Amino acid sequence: MATMTTAVYDVDGMSCGHCVNAITQEVTGVAGVSDVRVDLEAKRVTVTSEGPVKDAEVRAAIDEAGYEVRS
Repeated sequence: MATMTTAVYDVDGMSCGHCVNAITQEVTGVAGVSDVRVDLEAKRVTVTSEGPVKDAEVRAAIDEAGYEVRS
């Protein structure tokens, strides 16, 4: 049985429902990702996966959606 893993990213530039949809769509496409939750107020994206996911791939997906992960 796989262990669920959760990673949280602070993201700049999110302000509306379109932002949520764009990030969710891109990050869901990363291999292994099972759930994406975007919190506009907190400017935070929580990614759940069934095992380890490459951090660089999640960051690249957020970048591809047009947003920037704060270090």
